[in-house]
Amino acid sequence: MILVTGGAGFIGSNLHASLYEDGKEVVICDRLREGAKWRNLRHHPPLAVIPPESLATWLAAAPRLEAVVHLGAISATTATDGDLVWQENVSLSQDLWRWCAASGTRYIYASSAATYGDGGAGFDDDFTTLSLRRLKPLNLYGWSKHAFDLWAAHQVETHAPAPPAWAGVKFFNVYGPNEYHKEGMVSVVKVKQDEIAAGGPATLFRSDVPDLADGAQSRDFIWIDDVTAALKFLLAAPKIAGIFNLGTGQARSYADLAAAVCAANNIAPRIAYIDMPAALRGQYQSFTQAPVNRLRAAGFNHKFTSLEDGIQAYIQNYLLAADPYR
Repeated sequence: MILVTGGAGFIGSNLHASLYEDGKEVVICDRLREGAKWRNLRHHPPLAVIPPESLATWLAAAPRLEAVVHLGAISATTATDGDLVWQENVSLSQDLWRWCAASGTRYIYASSAATYGDGGAGFDDDFTTLSLRRLKPLNLYGWSKHAFDLWAAHQVETHAPAPPAWAGVKFFNVYGPNEYHKEGMVSVVKVKQDEIAAGGPATLFRSDVPDLADGAQSRDFIWIDDVTAALKFLLAAPKIAGIFNLGTGQARSYADLAAAVCAANNIAPRIAYIDMPAALRGQYQSFTQAPVNRLRAAGFNHKFTSLEDGIQAYIQNYLLAADPYR
């Protein structure tokens, strides 16, 4: 049995769909609330859905678990409640680490590319505390993920109790089905598709970086199936310990992305540029690219999907389908 926190969310529900197809028994810890989030699980109901406030009680009486995949978090880069973010993103992660260490359970948790800040310190996923301390996240969300990475690294370096196998995963820009409940935090692919479907252009922010052309801002965009493949690899790896980047290793521009969205709709590129909102200036990553050497060295040989192929699959198989859910 595998516990997936945040299992009704975007990445969690896609992982669960794949594990469900494999015949794995999965318990999800999440809140479905009153919206359409339950639809992320409609095609693959879990054994149980545990509300987060009941997780500690459930774990105290839980059967032997194969692994805990901790994806639940406050993931909005615009979050401002520091106390709540610390509790959800750091304290809970520490509690689950300790539980996995005590019970001998494999532990995989979500970190984030947001820990790298503006990229000035590079994107190396070296998880020594010396290397991690060089990073300067730009927002509360990124800082909270960075704080737990530092804590985990300290546990390892001081030989404190640790899970028998563990991995922190620094997700870069993931896109794909089942992200629809995220509202303002949905992927750029979904936002641009909505704009094109409404008959308008795909709008992109003008650059706020000198000598960087409008639309040349670049990110490491990764298709959700590639993310799921990596998580399943980490779940199956005999021995694993460390923090790993999870991107394609190839940054692509927002202009490339917008053009690929137009191509998936069989239209010529239709792009317009707008000013960047004041709230994002100084907190906006103009370039991210994930070195994936450590993940490859661990044995992950999966071939990543190109941006064009991933966007084509997302739009044609989900966003334009009668049922967009996986």
